[in-house]
This record gives sequence, C-alpha cells and structure tokens, in this order.
Amino acid sequence: MYKETLSKDLGKFAQLESATSETAKNFSKVGLAVLFLAVVWVIANAVTTGLDNQAYIVAAGVIGGYMALNIGANDVANNVGPAVGAKSLTMFGALIMAGIFESAGAFIAGGDVVSTISKGIINPALLPDQTVFVPAMMSALLAAALWINIATWVGAPVSTTHSVVGGVMGAGIAAAGLGVVDWAVMSKIAASWVISPVLGGVVAALLLAFVKSRIIYQEDKVAGAKRWVPILVALMSGVFTAYLCMKGLKRIWNPDPWMVIAIGSAVAAIAYAIVNPRIARRAEGMPNRNKSIRELFHIPLICAAALLSFAHGANDVANAVGPLAAVVDSAASGMISAKKVGIPNWVLFVGAAGISIGLLLFGPKLIRTVGGQITRLNPMRAYCVALSAAITVIIATAMGLPVSSTHIAVGAIFGVGFFREWQTSRNTHINHGKVVKEKSNKSESTDDQLSPEEKRKWRKLVRRQHLLTIIAAWLVTVPLSALLAAGVFVMMQKALL
Repeated sequence: MYKETLSKDLGKFAQLESATSETAKNFSKVGLAVLFLAVVWVIANAVTTGLDNQAYIVAAGVIGGYMALNIGANDVANNVGPAVGAKSLTMFGALIMAGIFESAGAFIAGGDVVSTISKGIINPALLPDQTVFVPAMMSALLAAALWINIATWVGAPVSTTHSVVGGVMGAGIAAAGLGVVDWAVMSKIAASWVISPVLGGVVAALLLAFVKSRIIYQEDKVAGAKRWVPILVALMSGVFTAYLCMKGLKRIWNPDPWMVIAIGSAVAAIAYAIVNPRIARRAEGMPNRNKSIRELFHIPLICAAALLSFAHGANDVANAVGPLAAVVDSAASGMISAKKVGIPNWVLFVGAAGISIGLLLFGPKLIRTVGGQITRLNPMRAYCVALSAAITVIIATAMGLPVSSTHIAVGAIFGVGFFREWQTSRNTHINHGKVVKEKSNKSESTDDQLSPEEKRKWRKLVRRQHLLTIIAAWLVTVPLSALLAAGVFVMMQKALL
C-alpha cells in the first residue's frame, strides 16, 4: 500500500515537473517574440527620426513585425509539414531549412514595390485623407495578425492573404462605407474558398493514383521505380522552375508564358539526364517492396520543400509588409498612393526576419498538424502533395483565379487522405466480396456485410476533427478579420479624437 501511494505521488510530481517545464518554455518563446518586437521598435525609431507622423510609422512597424511572426508560425507549415510528416526531414532540419529559404526568397526575390491596397480590395480614392487611411491600414494589419494568432493557437492552417484581405475590407467599410469595397474581387476570393482546396485535392489524388498504379502495384516495383521516378523528378523540377518564374520571382522578373514553358522544359530535361542514371544505380539490388521505393522520394521531397519555402518568402512577405509599406509611404508623404509604393530596407527586414523567427518559435505546432495529424504521409504521398501545390498554383494563376496556396496545400493533404480512404474501402469491399462468394456463392458485397471493425479501419485515414476545424477556420477568416479590423479602427479613431 505504501509503495503504491509513493508511486502515485512520484507520478504526480513528474507530471507537475513536465507541465512546469512546458509552461516555462512557452513563456520563453513569448519573451523572445516580444524582444523581436522591441528590436523592431528601436529600428523603426532610428530610421524614421525627423519624419512626419513618426509615431504612426513606428507603431505600424511593430504591428507589421507581429504580423510577420504569425505568418511564420502558421503559413510556412504548408511548405515543410509534408516533408516532416514523411520523415524526410526532422523538425529541427525543417525549421532551419525553411528559415534560410524563406529569408532568401524575401530578400532576393521579394521585390522593391508592393501594391498599396491588397488585391484592389478597396478604392483608396474614396477615403477622405491619409489621417483616415493610415489608421485603416494599421487596423487591417493588426486584425489579420490577431486572427492568424488565434488560428495558430487552435491548430488551424489559414490563408494569410485572406486574413489581410478581410482586414482591409473591414477597415475600409468602417472608414468609408460599403461602397469602398470592390465586390467583384471579393466574390472571386469567396469562390477561391472552394476552388483552392478542391483543385489541390484532385491534383494530389490523381498524382498518387498514378504513382501507385505505375510503381507500387506493379509486380516488379523496382523496375517501375527505375522507369518512372526519374520522370517524376524531372516533372517536379520543371514545374517548380515554372512556379518560381511565375510566383517566386514575379516581383523582380515577369517573363512571358512561352519563356516560362521553355525554361521549365529545359530544366526538366537536364534534371532527367542527371537523375536517371543515379536512380538506376540506387535501384540495383533493392528489395522488391514498398519501403525500398519510398527511399527514392526523400531527396526530391526535400528539394520541393526548399523551393516552396523560397517562393513563399518571395511572394507572401508582402502580406506582412504591404500594408506596412503603405502606412510608411502615406504617413511620410501625407498622401495616399493608389498604385504601388517602395519598400524601405528596414520594412523588408521586419517581414523576412519576423517570418523566420515566428517559424522557429511557434511553427512546430502547425507543422505537426499539416505533416501528420490530418492523415499519415510517407515520402510518396508527401511528394504528391508538394507537386500538386505547385501545379495547382500555376494552373490557377494562368486562369486568373485568386487561389490560396495554404488552401491548396492543405486541400492536397486531404485529397491524398480521402483517396486512400476510397481505395481502402474499395479493396475492403472486394476482399469481403470474395469471402462472401466463397461462403454463399454470391458475387456482390454491400456496406451492411462489412463488419464495424472493417468500416472503422478505413474511415480513420483522415481525421474528421481536424477537417471540421480547418474548414470552419477557412470560412470565417475573411468575415472575422473584417469585423476585427472594423472594431480596431473604430477604437483607434475614438482614441485619436
């Protein structure tokens, strides 16, 4: 009795120690984030000395830094999560690699100009003057950052672009009424809630079906891998080259479509020439089993994660610094620019550094959700997710559809999971049908003939809890960001009066 009591007490002490350690770790992360924002405050004060409306600019700089932290904590998981879930990268390796490539993308290809109003959501000419415009943009940025922070806390990967769009819309309506919003653009964004994940899911499922039929389900899996893996790697190389040309480098170079196709095709041909003999050598002597084939997808998957991170840093840093750059330009000049504004170097630093620091401090939670908690990923499935994300963004961009890369990547993971459910369900029906036929000479099997254990086995491949949480977060992102921004703007205006 005494030993049992002692054992229970020791267990409680161990739990208390673990909880205390976790709490201390969380406080230290928050402390480092606050330290970064303090550094941003110091830098903003130093570089804006003597400018008009310095207080506005400094405050906007801190809010922009907060937004960048949240983008790093939430959005980057879509790029490296599949590779971590497939165990091609460790969590530490993924954080370091993503931090490097995100920063490189922001500084090398982030460009020197951004649109003043994200995606043309509102007409700045309808705002009275810069004394209204500046607080509106600050409210939009703060509201978007708050919503992304909440989404990260509940473990839902959401679109930072949609968060900013909702914030700009809400602040614009609070400042100048419903007429300030371009509702045609907003309808396209609403349509992308459906288009993005469905496109990503369909493309990923088709890719996985192809890989399984041409490699996994072949009698000689190694021969199938020798034939098709070099082609798949070449396809990935060409697609990602086109992706970088169209999205990752668009702020510093905007090539014609034929040039993108030519460059992508050339890179694909070069990649095939390099990879084909290497895959052939690695495949020699490989056991004819699925585990062996998966090993061939590790390196391509890591390369895909790196390229996605580079393109994300180049493309999405504008979500953090776009409204901030608009505030800096308007507060300094006293005018509202309706077209494009320059990005000061310190503003670009806030965006790039904030995304990287947010990723390192708070990114692991969403990386685990995207990489392993929605559905189980192996290197082949994760490869299909990464490739489908790039292909879908390219298709949507060519069609002029305003899609979210976050929705596409997460939709691709769901697509892979649901395809596996359908396939497992089909195989279960077929196998059960054979048993029924042998026992009762019947050739068909129905759902009622499946045991509850068999049904549960294949239905668990996609976790419904995460599905419902993520869909709910997607649906409320724009309206909730808009309401938050409107509320912040009204409070800010009252405080300034």
